[in-house]
Amino acid sequence: MDEQAENKTNYDFYQSLRKKVDDYLNTEEGRKYKFAEFLLIAPDLFHLLIKLTMDKEVPVSDKACLAAAVAYYISPFDLIPDFLFPLGLIDDVAVAAFVLNRIINNTSPEVVGKYWAGNESILETIKKVLQKADELIGSGLWKKIKKMFEQ
Repeated sequence: MDEQAENKTNYDFYQSLRKKVDDYLNTEEGRKYKFAEFLLIAPDLFHLLIKLTMDKEVPVSDKACLAAAVAYYISPFDLIPDFLFPLGLIDDVAVAAFVLNRIINNTSPEVVGKYWAGNESILETIKKVLQKADELIGSGLWKKIKKMFEQ
C-alpha cells in the first residue's frame, strides 16, 4: 500500500472511531458511562500512534511497538473484542497509553507532544489512563496486555 492510500485508511479509521464514540456518548447510556472521558481520547491516541510511527526521532525498536499498538487498535479481535463497545475500546486506550509511556521514556515528551491533539497534556493523559487501567479493564487482563507490549 502506498503512503497516500495508507494515510487515507488511517484517516478513515480515525473518522469512523470518532463518529462511533460521539454517537455513543450522545445516547443516554453513553452520558452515564463511568469512563466516558477515556472514550473521548481514543481517536486522538490512535492519531498520535500513527504519527509517531512515521517520526524520524522515534527509534526503530519503538516503531515496532507502535505498529503493534496500531494493529491492536484496528483489530476487532483483541483481548477485549471491539464489538463489546465501549469496553472493547477501553483496552485500546490502555494499550496506547502504555506504549506511549514507553516512547516518552525512550525519546522525550516533546517528540510525543508535537502530534497530540487532545485537550489535556499528553503526559497527564497517559498518567491518568495508566493509574486507572486496573479499574478500566481489570487487573488480570491489564497484566496480560502489558506483558504483550513489554520488551
